[in-house]
Amino acid sequence: MNYTYIVKCSDGSLYTGWTNDLEKRVTAHNEGKGAKYTKSRRPVELVYYEKFQTKEEAMHREWEIKQMSRVQKQKLVRPDT
Repeated sequence: MNYTYIVKCSDGSLYTGWTNDLEKRVTAHNEGKGAKYTKSRRPVELVYYEKFQTKEEAMHREWEIKQMSRVQKQKLVRPDT
């Protein structure tokens, strides 16, 4: 299974990525072994994810999310607002 995810960093910023092992990736971000972006913004909290059958689908959704404004991303994280 492949995942597109959003983590909320300690400074309130949002980071989007994709992985085939969601738990391992979030742990890596929190240990400073994730993306350069999250190394100085630890800890992170998983706030959103979607499952996909293929890596290509997950990567495409990650790209779509990265094109969104912060307000649009917040709506994904909290769909009730």
